Amino acid sequence: MAASQADQQEHIVQLEQRLQLLNLIIYGRKSEKKPRTGQEQQLSLFDEAEQTAEEHKPQTFVEACAPASTRRKRGRRPIPAALPRVEIIHDLPESEEACACGACLVRIGEEVSEKLDIVPAKIQVIRHIRPKYACRTCEGVEDDGPTVKTAPMPPQIIPQGIVTPGLLAHVAVAKYADTLPLYRQEDQFARLGLDISRGTLAGWMIRVAKACEPLIDMIIAAIRSGPIVNMDETTVQVLAEPGRANTTKSFMWVARGGTPGKPVVLFRYHPSRAGNVAAEILGDFKGYLQTDGYSGYEALGEREGLRHLGCLAHVRRKFVEVEKSAGKKAKGSTAHAVLDLIGKLYGVEHQAEKQQLNPEQIKVLRAEKSRPILDKLKALLDARASTTPPKSLLGKAIGYALKQWDRLVVYLEDGRLRPDNNLAENAIRPFAVGRKNWLFSGHPRGADASAIIYSLIETAKANGLEPYRYLRHLFEHLPAATTNAPRKALLPQDIDPQSLIIPA
Repeated sequence: MAASQADQQEHIVQLEQRLQLLNLIIYGRKSEKKPRTGQEQQLSLFDEAEQTAEEHKPQTFVEACAPASTRRKRGRRPIPAALPRVEIIHDLPESEEACACGACLVRIGEEVSEKLDIVPAKIQVIRHIRPKYACRTCEGVEDDGPTVKTAPMPPQIIPQGIVTPGLLAHVAVAKYADTLPLYRQEDQFARLGLDISRGTLAGWMIRVAKACEPLIDMIIAAIRSGPIVNMDETTVQVLAEPGRANTTKSFMWVARGGTPGKPVVLFRYHPSRAGNVAAEILGDFKGYLQTDGYSGYEALGEREGLRHLGCLAHVRRKFVEVEKSAGKKAKGSTAHAVLDLIGKLYGVEHQAEKQQLNPEQIKVLRAEKSRPILDKLKALLDARASTTPPKSLLGKAIGYALKQWDRLVVYLEDGRLRPDNNLAENAIRPFAVGRKNWLFSGHPRGADASAIIYSLIETAKANGLEPYRYLRHLFEHLPAATTNAPRKALLPQDIDPQSLIIPA
């Protein structure tokens, strides 16, 4: 009887913890940032894409780790020098250019005030005029060729269409980079005096994505040839998936990898979350694979030549949930101690980044400083595991950390590795933000097209390119690139940034 009452009481405590966490998820702050007071110099990590789509633009790794005193101070930033300037002269009237003594005033300098202006978008029509030529003497009977000759049209990414590369790039960037659904773009075009239905816009995106498929094959090859791949997945709803209900969840997978210094990002739509999808994306990849603890990745870790890493951010996130549910009682708790040790691990990472150490130096630094911290963390988890109810929030957090432990410490082996999978989470975040606006894809073709365009845009961003300029250049030159060599030169990681400058 006493044992039964104890079990009931434990169950009540677990339900209270879950209720407290649920209230915090619904009404509380979404950020996992820790206070930067006293000794609490904890790293501010990113929430998972599904949980933080409404957050502001994420910080860089250095900004997230840096103490508040070293961050960039607020204030008006200088206007970029590359922006065009229009000068307006405000001169004195001629009647005021004389001194009281009768002499003429002399210009000794000027006061300059710069203010930002914007020219709203405008629609224009590009007319391609091709003169026609014919022979008035023989009227073409002496030649086996055409009677009338005209210059050929330049290759178009959508032949016979009215859309230009610039307009295609505008629509793609608005939807996939700025999360503006096509029906809102339809309204914008209407205000500019142009009637383009969302069906037409969607058709353009599908056709342009189809034309870009050879580039995606090259991105897949680049990922498989690199030393490290980060993977993640998130849900997407596709209405017209054959054989499935409209409410069934499908998945958008993302992989980030490639040659060091030339990162590539691949999005891949699939109706399943099964591990064979990840295996298909990776192909014959050999190297380091970093993921969260999802069971679908388990089989991949057993392949020859594949070294599987865990994600310290996911471990930290579960202890953040424990601390949030505990409220004021969190100070001095096991979760608080675990988060403190994880914060020290990221302090080592910040030190390596601040000193701009190379991979070999980072490996040495981690062996000296991170390894002892990890040993303390493991001892703490082992000690608490035997005394903590496994179904409580803390028990689940400890169980997850211990289950992932062998993969969590792999990052010590190579200075090129990171302790977390944030690169993949940050790559997939724009998709999660966009999903808040457009909610679902109407057809698998649309989801596949979205995956292709997201891949190009996010790879461009990862290589420091402005998405609109890149896509405009790509859509202009891809139709003429009929072999792999010129196509490869158009990839975001291989393109010459100077070629993206749009002439005035």
